[in-house]
Amino acid sequence: MAEIFKVIILGMVEGITEWLPISSTGHMILVDEFIKLNVSDAFMEMFRVVIQLGAILAVCVLYFHKLNPFSGKKSPKEKKETFSLWGKVIVGCIPAAVIGLPLDDKLDALFYNAQTVAFTLILYGILFIVVENYNKKRTPSTQTLSELTWKTAVIIGCFQVLSLIPGTSRSGSTILGAMIIGTSRFVAAEYSFFLSIPVMFGASFLKLVKYGFHYTGSEILYLFTGMAVAFVVSILAIRFLMGYIKKNDFKAFGVYRIVLGVLVAAYFLFA
Repeated sequence: MAEIFKVIILGMVEGITEWLPISSTGHMILVDEFIKLNVSDAFMEMFRVVIQLGAILAVCVLYFHKLNPFSGKKSPKEKKETFSLWGKVIVGCIPAAVIGLPLDDKLDALFYNAQTVAFTLILYGILFIVVENYNKKRTPSTQTLSELTWKTAVIIGCFQVLSLIPGTSRSGSTILGAMIIGTSRFVAAEYSFFLSIPVMFGASFLKLVKYGFHYTGSEILYLFTGMAVAFVVSILAIRFLMGYIKKNDFKAFGVYRIVLGVLVAAYFLFA
């Protein structure tokens, strides 16, 4: 298979799985078994992270107005609320930054394996089903982003720390945590998207610095192609998810995670 087509497939997988709570890492591990780019291990490690920039740009484009505190179309009150939202995003990122930055390499070395990914896929799949069943008896206490308190933002940020374990899913851990403490599915998903902006920009920057800035022409082509594909597919995935949860819950994603976790475990057990 031509290398550029492999890059396109990887970009599509990233664009879909980054925003749906189904673990991009779990899918990347599986895809990597069948589609191997003819590049160094160091480049591939960096590539998996940096193509997320395309996915992040999709969030910035789709939510540009909501995230722009300087928009002339916003009233002073709306601008103030937007600044407040950014403040809550920043404090929500602090737990992951404090714990993740010093432990990133160690956690990857310890947990970036099929066994861990299979376990976390199944565990959080079960949790999604349990939480959704539990929430049938509750009315969300936070139904709009403006109702999101600073305390709630920090707590959700603490749940995001769980995503440092591969297979957990960054969107999965934050959405699940937000729902547990009483936010609506819609608010949980949107806040999860916004939390990803500084986290993923930071992670991509660190990987670029660690890898260095010496690329071949082919490597540059792979990076930009992967990011472009991830950007386009992310827009579709985000629109799908936000439309889906208006009428449905997350249990289908929980079932999908369980099935994928079993497949990952079975494949690597019998391979």
